[in-house]
Amino acid sequence: MSLNDLKTLLEMLGFEKKAGAGSHTLFKKSGIIDMINLQSTKDGKAKPYQVKQVREVILKHKLNSNE
Repeated sequence: MSLNDLKTLLEMLGFEKKAGAGSHTLFKKSGIIDMINLQSTKDGKAKPYQVKQVREVILKHKLNSNE
């Protein structure tokens, strides 16, 4: 999965980009204490642990893009 696709998914779920340091982008959603930290890579792919982290937050909070 591309990192841009993962970022787009988070934005569709209502997460907002927050300032991150260097190549890091933080995503936060009101009412959810979990903050997602994505780091860009040279090939533009999301790292497997990042995809897993996003999946776990989606399942934990029962999120969908229709909210």
